[in-house]
Amino acid sequence: MPIVITWLANSLAILFVAYVLGGVTLRSTSDAFVAGAVLSLINSLVRPLLVILTLPFTIVTLGLFYFVITGFCLWLTAYFLPGFAVHGIFMTIVASILISIIGTLVSRVLTNAATPPQDHARR
Repeated sequence: MPIVITWLANSLAILFVAYVLGGVTLRSTSDAFVAGAVLSLINSLVRPLLVILTLPFTIVTLGLFYFVITGFCLWLTAYFLPGFAVHGIFMTIVASILISIIGTLVSRVLTNAATPPQDHARR
């Protein structure tokens, strides 16, 4: 269930960012859902390896290099999908930050909606 929530959250975030930013283009809504799946896969497999390999750069830049890693993961997603494109390095980093923030918010909302309420009454 968590992977489905992550996929939906990333897909909705990509749709929103493509609507708001001119530098992110989608051919169709289905391309956003495919891009969300690919981005979720890249974030779970490639990103941890990149974080470990670039740890010295991240420490020297006081964590700012982490934004470059996030942007690279988004660029890699766009590289594999012809229906999804991000134009320019700056736009890639800005879009990746927005997708991360929006995806996290949507994921929390979906997780809370999928979790049944707890009965906290003492018996």
